Amino acid sequence: MTTTAIEARAVTKRFGAGEITALDAVSISIAQGEFFTLLGPSGCGKTTLLRCIAGFETPTDGAILLSGSDITASPPNKRNVNTVFQSYALFPHLTVAQNIGFGLKMRGDDAAKVDKRTEEMLALVKMEQMASRRPEQLSGGQQQRVALARALAPAPEVLLLDEPLSALDLKLRKEMQSELKRLQSETGITFVFVTHDQEEALTMSDRIAVMSHGQLQQVGSPREIYTRPVNRFVADFIGETNFLEAEAKGDSVTLSTGDTLPLPGAGTGPITLAVRPELLRLTEPGEGDLTATVRDSVYFGTDWHCHLLLSDGTEVVARMQSPPTGESGIGKGQPVGLAFAPGALRVLED
Repeated sequence: MTTTAIEARAVTKRFGAGEITALDAVSISIAQGEFFTLLGPSGCGKTTLLRCIAGFETPTDGAILLSGSDITASPPNKRNVNTVFQSYALFPHLTVAQNIGFGLKMRGDDAAKVDKRTEEMLALVKMEQMASRRPEQLSGGQQQRVALARALAPAPEVLLLDEPLSALDLKLRKEMQSELKRLQSETGITFVFVTHDQEEALTMSDRIAVMSHGQLQQVGSPREIYTRPVNRFVADFIGETNFLEAEAKGDSVTLSTGDTLPLPGAGTGPITLAVRPELLRLTEPGEGDLTATVRDSVYFGTDWHCHLLLSDGTEVVARMQSPPTGESGIGKGQPVGLAFAPGALRVLED
């Protein structure tokens, strides 16, 4: 039976005189030992929700529960929750070891226990050789490892991470994504991770909550979010998506180009279809489901992104793997056929 670590029940947060609603009746349940990501653009409410869980903000309405106990009114220091911030917030005058052991010392652990736990955390983040260094002598990635070790040292029930990788360069960011996933797996602690980076969320998370304008849009596994987005916002925010306007007629749809395609259970009336670029395949002219004209093609190393114009002027993007020669063999103005992979078309709710 899955145990719930964090639960938000209809959490609403308003700022000012109530004119700004940062969270609008958000309900969510996060399982113990889960790597859970709050994903969305700036201003969507993800950090506000994290701060409500941490105790830095108090919900206007609703409740926050930790392992079934209501902690809505509890101060941050009374919650078995730790937070890693974007800035790391290390103490510059303390060594790496002293930074890691600081929280343990403040809660009254004896020196031997602090030393033992500090050594365990240094080993966990692979920084045993840097215990005596100060933060200014560390790289950004090393500082982040220290911040993680310090937050994990007291063995919190939940670790909250507020965009902790955003200050790192791309290569180091990729390395730290793997490192975070490893730490979460080895410790078994529930991680609640905030990011606006879709790729980061897809590669690291057990489940993702996509947020917009203070509301949950969809909660699911990375695969569910990517392959079965419930609405246009999710489909557009997660990865690259083509949108096609169509008229549904039972088990088929008629596109704005006039072409009719089979689609069981499409319903009746005007709809929007979503299709990922990698699920479109270029064919010889006259073959496939549609006809198109190549507007442009862009080389991305492992693949080509082909920008195509349908007969009614709608632009779509198809992604094709680069052949051994590296050349796409596709030129501007070239007519092509376009085929949809099975299950490529997704009907959106709105």
